[in-house]
Amino acid sequence: MARSLLARKLGMTQIFSADGRCYGATVLEAGPCPVVQLKDRAKDGYEAAQIGFAPVRKRVSKPLRGHYEAADLEPHRHSAEVQGLGEVSVGQVLTVEGFEAGGLVDITGVSKGKGFAGQHKRHNFGRGPVTHGSHNIRQPGSIGSVDAARTWRGVKMAGHMGSARTTVQRLELLRVDLERNLLLVKGAVPGAKNGVLLVTESRSRIRKVRGQH
Repeated sequence: MARSLLARKLGMTQIFSADGRCYGATVLEAGPCPVVQLKDRAKDGYEAAQIGFAPVRKRVSKPLRGHYEAADLEPHRHSAEVQGLGEVSVGQVLTVEGFEAGGLVDITGVSKGKGFAGQHKRHNFGRGPVTHGSHNIRQPGSIGSVDAARTWRGVKMAGHMGSARTTVQRLELLRVDLERNLLLVKGAVPGAKNGVLLVTESRSRIRKVRGQH
């Protein structure tokens, strides 16, 4: 059973371990997330659970209000479908209680938008020579075949960078705060401050804690 929660990115901080090492950490407000709806394989063709996050009481549309009233829950601003939660029921509230420090999580969110970017920044291209009169310092190089007389689809070129769904895998949990529903994740996660993320327990083997954080 893989645990999953919707979370809000609060910002970043520093965590010192018992041996004096300093780690950059992202603070996530994870849950509580009620189970709003269950998808059935016989009826919907797949099995999943829809969870909600961030209750909202004002400016709620009638379809959204009716959807949550069917589950006898107050409307929530965000929702997501997750799989692999195991035996859960509508109305059950998921919290950070199932997570533990030292575990690994996969975090999915929308990355920051960078606007229009060149191929070097967007695709991490290397530069050309800068001496002997070269004019190919930051050019993309060849973008097509000699005899095709066209550019092949999928060639990496300049364009819109960021603002895309991104998943970072195998991030270590440094701390779990049950009272405030907080997860402190080692390193950076996709998106800007106050962005909504999906936190899922990694299917990889749980990493042993290297000392108490």
